[in-house]
Amino acid sequence: MCGRYATTRSAGDLSALFESYDETGGAVGPDFNVAPTDPVPLVRLAPEGHRALSAGRWGLVPHWSRSAGGAARMINARAETIATSRAYAPSFARRRCLVPADGWYEWVREPGGRRQPYYMTPTDGSVLAFAGIWSVWEAAGSPLLTFSVLTTAAVGELAEVHDRMPLLLPRERWASWLAPTDEPAALLAPPPAAWLAGLEIRPVSPAVGDVRNDGPGLTVRVPLAREEADPEMTLF
Repeated sequence: MCGRYATTRSAGDLSALFESYDETGGAVGPDFNVAPTDPVPLVRLAPEGHRALSAGRWGLVPHWSRSAGGAARMINARAETIATSRAYAPSFARRRCLVPADGWYEWVREPGGRRQPYYMTPTDGSVLAFAGIWSVWEAAGSPLLTFSVLTTAAVGELAEVHDRMPLLLPRERWASWLAPTDEPAALLAPPPAAWLAGLEIRPVSPAVGDVRNDGPGLTVRVPLAREEADPEMTLF
């Protein structure tokens, strides 16, 4: 967790929502099935102090890395150890970002071994912001902006899907996450349970498991096998 998510708003919409300057240059577009190393939007503070909407590749490559080949293994950073990790700590201290998302996917193993995907998304259709960190890798000859999503212990019903979840930041925490601070560890608290109650846990098609698939159909609710057998029986 988190290994797949959706971010489908336009750069213009995200710039307005996050009050940021669009510097993506058309490099990102709607993606209902974001996978590791894909280019996607993120929001960070520019050197001048304003928010910038940038295009970054999912999977952090530390500036000292000799190769970008390990990026797919660095899509997530655990909140519990991020402050002491050689790979993540420098970015956590100085280069934090917001990762816009519509929702994220997780898989639950059903009786019989079938893996059922679920899509976690706000019931009101609002945008999510994952807590992220970023870095720029220049060993390839041109700057490569990369990032990781922070994860934390799942809370409430989300724990029935997976024991981890993205560190989700309510709107009132966006500014503090981006702002410089001498005590970044104070920013790692999970969101309030009442806020998390506004998320829907939606069963979706197994088609999302194939990274070649994309489109809004991946986020559409589908009936579970047990719901078809007994409409009164649901997991959530």
